[in-house]
Amino acid sequence: MRDWGHAKDYIEAMYLMLQQKDPDDFVIASGETHSVREFCEKAFGHAGIKLKWKGEKGTIKEVGINEDTGAEIVRIDEKYFRPTEVAFLWGEPKKAEKTLGWKRKISFEKLVEDMVSGDLELVEKKLNKN
Repeated sequence: MRDWGHAKDYIEAMYLMLQQKDPDDFVIASGETHSVREFCEKAFGHAGIKLKWKGEKGTIKEVGINEDTGAEIVRIDEKYFRPTEVAFLWGEPKKAEKTLGWKRKISFEKLVEDMVSGDLELVEKKLNKN
């Protein structure tokens, strides 16, 4: 589980921190968590691909399959595991909301949509060059 947030929101929070008379510490976060599985499902869904899961749930043996083609499109690679990985990352932004007047504006769904749309635009440009 991760607390996913959009850079645009976090840049605004940084700006607001820099406007304060006295320095202070703030947690800048969305205040909600979503799984990597949910991220994948929303990302592929935005690209028009229905993802289904196959294998032992929550293990490296589980894979994501394109429901229409049967192709394996998501696989966990242990080389990306972090030695001190934590299972649950969540931030509580109440102090930033109260003191800075900051509140995230971009939802998790919009974050995923922006990321996928950006990647699709890059692919489209690359295909049009060839």
